[in-house]
Amino acid sequence: MPGETPAQPTLLYSLYCGASALIAPFAWRKVAAKLRAYGLPETRVRERLGHASLPRPGGQLIWFHAASVGESLSVLTLIRRLGEQLPAAEFLITSGTPTSAELIEKRMPPRCRHQFPPLDSAAAVDRFLAHWRPDLGVFVESELWPQMLVRARRTGCPLVLLNARLSERSADGWKKRPETARFILDQFDLLVTQNQRTADNLAAMGAALERIRPGSNLKAVSAPLPADEKTLADLRAALGQRPVWVASSTHEGEEETVLAAHRLLLQRHPDLCLLLAPRHPERGDAVEALIAAAGFTLARRSIGEAPAPDTQVYLADTLGEVGTWYALSPLVFLGGSLREIGGHNPFEPMQAGAAVISGTGHFNFAETYAELTRLGAATEVTSAEQLAEQLSLWLQEPQKLEAARTAAAQFISRQSDQLDQTVASLLALLPAQQQEAP
Repeated sequence: MPGETPAQPTLLYSLYCGASALIAPFAWRKVAAKLRAYGLPETRVRERLGHASLPRPGGQLIWFHAASVGESLSVLTLIRRLGEQLPAAEFLITSGTPTSAELIEKRMPPRCRHQFPPLDSAAAVDRFLAHWRPDLGVFVESELWPQMLVRARRTGCPLVLLNARLSERSADGWKKRPETARFILDQFDLLVTQNQRTADNLAAMGAALERIRPGSNLKAVSAPLPADEKTLADLRAALGQRPVWVASSTHEGEEETVLAAHRLLLQRHPDLCLLLAPRHPERGDAVEALIAAAGFTLARRSIGEAPAPDTQVYLADTLGEVGTWYALSPLVFLGGSLREIGGHNPFEPMQAGAAVISGTGHFNFAETYAELTRLGAATEVTSAEQLAEQLSLWLQEPQKLEAARTAAAQFISRQSDQLDQTVASLLALLPAQQQEAP
């Protein structure tokens, strides 16, 4: 636990450090170009070199590091709960994408700020740590940046791997390098996993058993996505009594199946409207072309169009509004799953009261979907015909839709106890004097 001396660095880790020093200038040019292209000021771009754009607040600072949008947003409810327990604490979130930064800054709890993480090179990491001096570091899911972990631990900062998730392929790769895997995992004082399989994999990779705690997916206890009431009211007025289904977070190669399912559905439900929200709004032009080529009438959100009485597809190619779409309809197909993409967070639509349909390519949530389908809270499909059949069933027999929604709500409610346990585990790693209220 805190204060223990971790295992010694391995040759592979030393080689990684040397390689990162050589690669750092090229990595910097690449990430800087992406951030500049997004329109970020140079002060924010230089955060990737460890140059902070904000002052460190006084007192205790708890640092959360996540990869991108989903992982970052999943910790906001946890930060709020910690903030209630620690009224003097301040919080830092680091994430690597500009999209995540934009959404986090809209939803951050009090006493919280966002920065981009340093590149995993000695100079950038040391510069970051010297400025922020975190009292606790929490890494979310599979963010295992070796130098960031090792150099943070050397400062005396306790580290937690939270909501840990490792694919079988990733775990197998680490198992081939057992000494280095053990060295990296030994930097953590606590490893809280999403499921028992990840816990078993971490143990097989060399993590100390007493530091592993199987848990649930942190995303299941996140606050519901925000819904804009005016937008929701305007859409309901435009659609009237028409039924609506949502296809959310679709990727290239999936919209064709969704549109084919919608064509089949229109034969039985001619007034049905599809709200299609691609995962990446910048694909709006390409998706619009697919809709037009399929012969559907459409309206497009990003240019301010509202559904007309004859609109068959409403293209919601905007960022940060998916909570409003989930509030509009409890019939949700979640993309990233008709191909082997890994799937997307099923808890967000369920928290809004929806039932979920998914493809089978959801390997990032495999255990979650296994339980959800067993409970009747989610359904898996592999074709346009199966997707249309499931949606038609729920449209024609609303009691079956209601049963699926109830099962989803009950699943979500059972996860809240895990959040309380996680808060208690994090508090236990902080020095006692830091936990006291001012």
